[in-house]
Amino acid sequence: MTPLRPSGAGLGFRRELLPALKVHVPDAIDFFELAPENWIDMGGLYGRDLRAFTERYPFVCHGLSLSLGGPTPLDEMLLRETRQFMDAHGIALYTEHLSYCSDDGHLYDLLPIPFTEEAVKYVAARIRRAQDILERRIAIENASYYTPSPVADMDELGFIRAVLEEADCDLHLDVNNVYVNSVNHRYDAVEFIRALPTGRIVYLHMAGHYNEADDLIVDTHGADVIEPVWSLLDATYRIHGVAPTLLERDFNIPPLAELVREVEQIVRLQAAHAPHAKIAAAS
Repeated sequence: MTPLRPSGAGLGFRRELLPALKVHVPDAIDFFELAPENWIDMGGLYGRDLRAFTERYPFVCHGLSLSLGGPTPLDEMLLRETRQFMDAHGIALYTEHLSYCSDDGHLYDLLPIPFTEEAVKYVAARIRRAQDILERRIAIENASYYTPSPVADMDELGFIRAVLEEADCDLHLDVNNVYVNSVNHRYDAVEFIRALPTGRIVYLHMAGHYNEADDLIVDTHGADVIEPVWSLLDATYRIHGVAPTLLERDFNIPPLAELVREVEQIVRLQAAHAPHAKIAAAS
């Protein structure tokens, strides 16, 4: 299939939402996102449903388990299976977290990579190898984290910029993760976003979180997006222009009609910045 590039506003393609989506896809939804690990080799009814949607809508593959910063060898088999899956369904964009989630087995959490020059070179080499196998540029997502590494040569922003340059890859900017980290680690979220390289940003995430304490936010994807994060998305569009933006909701998933109201808020903000819009995710 010819790859379809995402544009506009999107929603996660979750099985809980399939019955409602099969009846009607709301006009606000331009594309969908899925975790390839959950759909590769999927047959039966779910496989047929997926095919029916990928033939009509652009999709993004958002990886969960590649563990770009992990100490164990890169999972090249997963990458080859993912490339075949993306080719079969006409999916252009693959993104992954700038973190690690394995060490001789999956740890079932996304853990921060030490912000060091050695880690930059290590992770960038793995990203370049992933791009070679996928035969596509990939975008790395800035991750939320809660405890700073005791070993660091640079701050989070410097680390992200260094990896992007060393790997020559793109940036999947999670706006909620910036907000979460800005509260937990006490920095200015707008200035952080302003310092990111515009030309690398191809894709955005919006999500909700949980306030554990006044100075501790947990990135859960289990609640509505709050107003300060919407304001940060507005600032992101103003600074960098509009890129395809997805609403994440992984827990406490409400009915489709409720989720669509948040997707519509993305659409309204994009329309307000339309003169600066990017048409679709870069190749």
